Amino acid sequence: MMAIFLIFGLILSVVLFLSSIRIYNSLVSLKNQVDRAWSNIDVILKQRFDEVPQLVQVIEQYASHEKTLIDRLVKARQAYGTSRDTVEKVQSTQEFNLALRGVMAIGEAYPELKSNTNFVQLQTRLSALEDHIADRREVFNEAVTNFNTRKDQFPDILFAGFLGYRSAELFKVAESDKAMPNLKMNIG
Repeated sequence: MMAIFLIFGLILSVVLFLSSIRIYNSLVSLKNQVDRAWSNIDVILKQRFDEVPQLVQVIEQYASHEKTLIDRLVKARQAYGTSRDTVEKVQSTQEFNLALRGVMAIGEAYPELKSNTNFVQLQTRLSALEDHIADRREVFNEAVTNFNTRKDQFPDILFAGFLGYRSAELFKVAESDKAMPNLKMNIG
């Protein structure tokens, strides 16, 4: 009888040990997917931020009195460069988006700038990068949701707590980006 309990205890220990390994590996895999998804966003954000000096240079040639918008863009770019974590990078990215939108609107006010080949190429390049960023944000949010869901399920929540894993933050749209655009046109 004692041998049966010993065998049962041994089998139960092996099953628990193997389950623990599976849970641990699953959590690590999901955490790494979140990190990879953010790194993919970071690569494109870096490309976008690298394009800014060229854009600023072209705009300065045509609109030197638009200094405050250009300064705001440059400061937002610097804030991204000095960001230490994902949360700070997201915040600086949102500020950068606002500044970039203002700078791109300068092109509407200056027909000679809007017809400048360099400006148009930079505008097209930045627009393409924005599309890539949107795609990558979607992948990032999916990875975060998968990780957070798994991390909060039992018994994974026990391991996640032991490993110090915290819920990851979704990449959210800034309130300013949710505002309804002004579609008024001057006709006449």
